[in-house]
Amino acid sequence: LHLASSSCYLFFLLSFTKPDGSECSEFALSGSNVSLQIANLPEGYSSLAWFYTVDQKIVEWEFGDCKYFDTKFKDRARLDLQSGALHIQKVKKEDESTYILKVNGDTRNEKNWKIMLTVLDPVPKPIIKIQKMQEVNNSCYLMLSCVIQDQHVNYTWYQESGLFPKELQSSVLEITLVPQNYSKFYSCQVSNPVSSQKDTIYFTSFCQPALSSGIAWTAPWLVIMVTTVLSLLWT
Repeated sequence: LHLASSSCYLFFLLSFTKPDGSECSEFALSGSNVSLQIANLPEGYSSLAWFYTVDQKIVEWEFGDCKYFDTKFKDRARLDLQSGALHIQKVKKEDESTYILKVNGDTRNEKNWKIMLTVLDPVPKPIIKIQKMQEVNNSCYLMLSCVIQDQHVNYTWYQESGLFPKELQSSVLEITLVPQNYSKFYSCQVSNPVSSQKDTIYFTSFCQPALSSGIAWTAPWLVIMVTTVLSLLWT
């Protein structure tokens, strides 16, 4: 996805150099303005039309006359007469479809391009939780989970020295540390093709998380103490 600006709008520009008849898959952020466009529009064409489905036409240009059809895009779609791009404002999840661009040349030879548009919501901010932390024999076993409601995301864990290996990139990070290789922080980034968010946990020393790091973790002794206090209050 590339950002493209005009005097009026900010668009996600989806440009393609695919040959006639091919299909491309692209993604857009829900609520954004989207431009669907092919990179090399044939010169000297006599007509051009964009379709939402095979039989639902959005807009058609023919011999200098531009006609918008009575669809859900009527007040949100605009055809760029110079580039042939279809601009859609405030794209929604229900706008997902395989869009079709049909172009007729002077010889009435029709060419088609297909663009499969997927609309995604921005990913919510994840929360790192310490599932387990245990220091034994000068080593620290650490299990961190990256909690997020939307599971259709990619997970990327990294530490002070850089990214973790690919085989460790999942919603749960399990590592065993020694004092020589511990990191001052561990971050989890969640992303989809149009957005990303991250959370970070900080450590003050080996196997000692910082109290101000905002992590979601409760020590076992604290659970026992709170349970005991509550029991005394109710007796």
